[in-house]
Amino acid sequence: MAPMSARNQETEAVHRAGFACFVGRPNAGKSTLTNALVGQKVAITSNRPQTTRHTVRGIVHRPDAQLILVDTPGLHKPRTLLGERLNDVVRTTWAEVDVIGFCLPADQKLGPGDRFIAKELAGIKKTPKVAIITKTDLVDSKTLAEQLIAVDQLGKELGFEWEQIVPVSAVGGKQVQLVADLLVPLLPESPPLYPEGDLTDEPEQVMVAELIREAALEGVRDELPHSIAVVVEEMIPRENRPADRPLLDIHANVYIERPSQKGIIIGPKGSRLKEVGMKSRKHIEALLGTPVFLDLHVKVAKDWQRDPKQLRKLGF
Repeated sequence: MAPMSARNQETEAVHRAGFACFVGRPNAGKSTLTNALVGQKVAITSNRPQTTRHTVRGIVHRPDAQLILVDTPGLHKPRTLLGERLNDVVRTTWAEVDVIGFCLPADQKLGPGDRFIAKELAGIKKTPKVAIITKTDLVDSKTLAEQLIAVDQLGKELGFEWEQIVPVSAVGGKQVQLVADLLVPLLPESPPLYPEGDLTDEPEQVMVAELIREAALEGVRDELPHSIAVVVEEMIPRENRPADRPLLDIHANVYIERPSQKGIIIGPKGSRLKEVGMKSRKHIEALLGTPVFLDLHVKVAKDWQRDPKQLRKLGF
């Protein structure tokens, strides 16, 4: 039998790696939590529900583990073909991950949407489920305690046990690391699946498009909730630049569904589009680590959320 010290070293040397996905109603804090865990913006956030359209993999590197976070669109009652496709993405993702984190905001009582998702989760027998109570910075301790009890009860009603129930404030940075500490033991033993230093496996063009779309969503509130799509047509280094002063040319199209929406995006004398360009350029330069010239054009793709051909063209 190996001496105790040797056995301890073996136990300590276990490395885990695997996939965890955050699910929840739209605007439940999934993207904000993903960014907080990764330590950098890899998922776009917005106070508009239904912001995330792609599953973004954020990668958390630790000495003992590699936690790959899959951030899905919010599961919702679909009103368009786009909505149906987003829900399909969620269900496919659930079937493939090692652990599911169900995000429920502390400041909103459990509603039909949460029960709908929990019922679907109850049908996934083998995958461990962690309830994550988000946005705890928005409530007092009594409200938080009531929400924790309600979530525990929800699992019991549907006949399953939560592996853990953990409150977190991604914005306030409270208990973010605890979320990772609770998810890691539920991952399989495995060497790292991605190289050290990689924070996401999203192609750069997709991330750039998402950053432009995030900036375009800001300030349009109820006018264009889901009508904006962005496609980066090309990203090419500017020719004949000195090595110490590179410049990346990015040409992108912002698509809306109706001609009447064009003015909302462009703004008086182009002021809104200019602001979108300035805001997104700052984030893009931080992401890519190089100065950027951003060329934006607004185009109409009529009723693209309902048109299979247009959806394919826009990457859905």
